[in-house]
Amino acid sequence: QVQLVESGGDLVQAGGSLRLSCAASGNIFSIGTMNWYRQAPGKQRDLVAGISSGGSTNYAESLKGRFTISRDNARNTVYLQMNSLRPEDTGVYYCNAYIMSRTGSADYWGRGTQVTVSS
Repeated sequence: QVQLVESGGDLVQAGGSLRLSCAASGNIFSIGTMNWYRQAPGKQRDLVAGISSGGSTNYAESLKGRFTISRDNARNTVYLQMNSLRPEDTGVYYCNAYIMSRTGSADYWGRGTQVTVSS
């Protein structure tokens, strides 16, 4: 059973930093692109950043320079370093990955981790 589990969300003051982690587990053969999305209250879920298996990255234009995505392929884990946090960064952050496992290939989502930035 493949699953993604996020961690690292917290309440932080504006200007602070957080590092989110997302670990994939299960009978995994390989993992393709891994992404972070976020969903603010009352809004749609938007892409924050993505990283390919080879390390190529892409970011939401508005977040470039403050957020950094990275991954550890040996640990099947993706990270999101968030600096200079702002109240508008508040939301639930979700991990997403395309995973090839014993049962086939599919898109998987974690349950999310809450990030709250106070002003």
